[in-house]
Amino acid sequence: MSAIVDTVIWSLALRRDASRQNPQVVEILQSLIRTQQVAIFGSIRQEILSGIRHQTQFDRLRNVLRAYPDIVLSIDDYELASEFFNTCRSRGIQGSNTDFLICAVAHRRNYQIFTTDRDFENFQPYIPITLIQVKA
Repeated sequence: MSAIVDTVIWSLALRRDASRQNPQVVEILQSLIRTQQVAIFGSIRQEILSGIRHQTQFDRLRNVLRAYPDIVLSIDDYELASEFFNTCRSRGIQGSNTDFLICAVAHRRNYQIFTTDRDFENFQPYIPITLIQVKA
């Protein structure tokens, strides 16, 4: 099953000491890459590339990420993201627009979400998402 890989995973995995600091995260991402199950879309790509200070690093990372084509989003994705936002907010659960868009895109395509962001665990009781579990 394909998985939307959240920005936090890319950030962890792209660090120089990632395999030492976060071996399970790196192993899962490598497995998703090997089996061609990595999914990404524009907002995640933008978050990953934002804030890189050196143009050569930006160019290198942009070229690496180009190996993963963007999921084409539709009006239905944005509308469902808004519904998920409203559902969670009505229960006192906050999240970013990008996080709820990830949830909507994953749900509509029956994808898992690969993240270590605990916000997604807070969403899970209220909206139909499947997370890839990373053992502590």
